[in-house]
Amino acid sequence: MDRPNPSPEATGEVPAICRTPAPPLSSTDKGIVLFIAALAGFLTPFDGSAVNIALPVMAAEFHLDAIMLSWITTAYLLTSAVFLVPFGRIADIYGRKRVFLYGIALFTGASFVMTMVSTAEMLIAIRLIQGFGGAMIFGTALAILSSVFSPGERGRALGIYIMAVYLGLTMGPFLGGILTGYLGWRSIFLVNVPLGILACLLILWRLHGEWAECQGERFDLRGSVLYACSLVAVMLGLSTVPDLKGVLLLSVGMVFGVIFVLYELRVPLPVLDLSLFTKNRVFAFSNLAALISYCATYAVTFLLSLDLQLTRGFSPEQAGGILIVLPAVQALLSPVAGRLSDRIDSQVLASIGIALTAVGMFPLVFISESTPVLYLIACLVVLGAGFGIFSSPNINAIMSSVEKRYLGVASGMNGTVRLVGQMLSMGIVMMLFSLFIGPVMITPEYFPEFLQSLHYAFLIFSLLSLVGVVASLMRGKGLPGGRGGSDGK
Repeated sequence: MDRPNPSPEATGEVPAICRTPAPPLSSTDKGIVLFIAALAGFLTPFDGSAVNIALPVMAAEFHLDAIMLSWITTAYLLTSAVFLVPFGRIADIYGRKRVFLYGIALFTGASFVMTMVSTAEMLIAIRLIQGFGGAMIFGTALAILSSVFSPGERGRALGIYIMAVYLGLTMGPFLGGILTGYLGWRSIFLVNVPLGILACLLILWRLHGEWAECQGERFDLRGSVLYACSLVAVMLGLSTVPDLKGVLLLSVGMVFGVIFVLYELRVPLPVLDLSLFTKNRVFAFSNLAALISYCATYAVTFLLSLDLQLTRGFSPEQAGGILIVLPAVQALLSPVAGRLSDRIDSQVLASIGIALTAVGMFPLVFISESTPVLYLIACLVVLGAGFGIFSSPNINAIMSSVEKRYLGVASGMNGTVRLVGQMLSMGIVMMLFSLFIGPVMITPEYFPEFLQSLHYAFLIFSLLSLVGVVASLMRGKGLPGGRGGSDGK
């Protein structure tokens, strides 16, 4: 269906000539922008990966069953996924720097409040607020970098940004284990506070100008509400399958999803321009490959953290020291892969990366309580290499395939597929926990059922990785950096 294209006078929108151009920046200013983005990129994944290490301790303090424990992670992901695309669009209209700053401030404030929670309900509620701030950060960070750096230098900048993200993931398990072991799990959230304050001060002091190529256009509130209803219903459904309630929620989510698509095809200024998917092959299949890749990889750390601490008796520090391998390898390879993506077709690099992910995932299907730790480390090395090679070129392909006026939406969409993939990954785990364990704490009598859940999870993730290879190859060949769908101007 072709979208109507009424005049600005008919819609009440400001014509394109009123858009705010991106300010020209010197090399020094670009470096400052990259540092600020990297600092923000470090902050949220550090929080998430550190929390995964602390989950068993939190479960013991609040007496959480397996499914409730999963919601500590899922609550953050759900809120972030619901608001990422809307905040990307809001940033395109009202200014990316403004939304970026507010997001870091909100995330930092919620982290401070988290140090004082006294109930499981408060814990999950504040995680929801953290997710709200995280959506504002990830909905704008990539868009700001893509606004500042030209296509020929964008891959290097995005590679450094992704390295910062993986450094957060790397330091999270290690420092999270030490902090949890010596100072308690609340100290994890306290670390976010000085980092967040530093990022806010740097933005106010050195991040000059604003980026709002869609200034004056109307925000699609109805589409945003439909989008949110669809995602929330799907995620709640996954958490309660195979109960009838779960099936009904999944069905409701799919219905809202269809209504959302039909509505977005009819409005002149949608929150998500679906032509980015229907008319831009690189954008569509790069996002699909990212969705599948995150779905196949995110829950690995969550599951192995529980396995190492519950069934093997490792301390949080020891478990963190083992799990640090995966993001450390990712952090080492991401800048290299990002730099290569400025010269080599992203289809090749990303496809090799996700294929390596499948190779590293499948051996985990066969782990048991007696599996050597070196076996796990070898799998983590291959997984880290695969995702490190995949991620930067794939993001470069996404951000380089759209016009500048869509950079906020593209950044939000990239963050959304990441978070939806992570939610689906956790949803698969929660579904398997519901099927094999049920709403009980994971005690020694349930270890066989827990390991069975792990085996099925890693088998599903291995198969998903193979599907991801196909999706990555289907994007087609383009220019280096993935510029096969648009010139990025």
